[in-house]
Amino acid sequence: MRAGLGQALRGLLLLSARSCSCSGAGRRRRLVQPLPRCSWLSTMAQCSTEQRGRPHSPEYRLYFKNAEGKYISPFHDIPLFAGSKEDKEVPAKRSKTNGSEVVFNMVVEVPRWSNAKMEIATKEPLNPIKQDIKRGKLRYVANIFPHKGYIWNYGALPQTWEDPHHKDKDTGCCGDNDPIDVCEIGTKVHSPGEIIQVKVLGVMALIDEGETDWKIIAISVDDPEAQKIHDIDDVKKHKPGYLEATAEWFRLYKVPDDKPENQFAFNGEFKDKDFAVEIIKSTHEYWKALLHKKAEAGAIKCTNVLVHDSPFCCSEEDARLIVQSAPPPASGDSVSAEGTVYCYSKWQHVFLFHLLGKK
Repeated sequence: MRAGLGQALRGLLLLSARSCSCSGAGRRRRLVQPLPRCSWLSTMAQCSTEQRGRPHSPEYRLYFKNAEGKYISPFHDIPLFAGSKEDKEVPAKRSKTNGSEVVFNMVVEVPRWSNAKMEIATKEPLNPIKQDIKRGKLRYVANIFPHKGYIWNYGALPQTWEDPHHKDKDTGCCGDNDPIDVCEIGTKVHSPGEIIQVKVLGVMALIDEGETDWKIIAISVDDPEAQKIHDIDDVKKHKPGYLEATAEWFRLYKVPDDKPENQFAFNGEFKDKDFAVEIIKSTHEYWKALLHKKAEAGAIKCTNVLVHDSPFCCSEEDARLIVQSAPPPASGDSVSAEGTVYCYSKWQHVFLFHLLGKK
């Protein structure tokens, strides 16, 4: 328990330092927070997010803007591949000895050590980030002893889709109808809505309620340890116990909600980088089919601003109207998403204020 609390406090200190650097003078809350520069697409070199609704409430939404101030979809408009204007194929293999590695853009949904289950709203136009709701209540993942909340920065790869109508030949199960998930294992705690560049290290196949739910293991290219971690075996060497903890976390995280343990394909084995890149390549192709009406979208919203050959592409004005139809930004002394960490489980409930100095 003390170890878990120590991890949580370290995460809070990192979050606080980051929040202070983004908040400007004093303790004013910013509704539009700048994100780090991205090396992909010069027209999107500076990203930002805009909050709508009150943080930690059912109506809260985090919308995305590009450098030109256009509202965009993090699901469809942010390129999968970092560093290129072209929609190029993912190489099946890339040598780690020549210094050239495949780099992807990752949308951060959940910071490490936090519990609120934030996610890209795939069934809403422009796909903002929101907090998941189950049985009418905001969803928080349980603390799986000895861990505090999510044990990585958790998010998704844009322009990917796990097709619920396609049965994977290896797992024997169809996709989970979401962008492919990413566990970023670097040393930094990131914030919801950040776009970070990652290199893929491996993948595991979670079978979640009968659906294939791939979990990509990746590390930020800017992380201090990135230069020595290139594949899944390097994770085992330089971060001993991390993969075992990851498998244990995914196996148990729904048990406190009275659900059975999750199962895995490949007997829980982590597949290597080359295997992972092939999975990403296939989910990118499924996404292309989705955006061009070659696959059944169901409730998925494909509204986008920058995929100009897609029948779902909308105008800048239409995108603006979508955001304006959401609840207005919170005002007054409401708590910002940066300044508060909610930590919830069936065994403990911690409500911590930092940055704002609340008692």
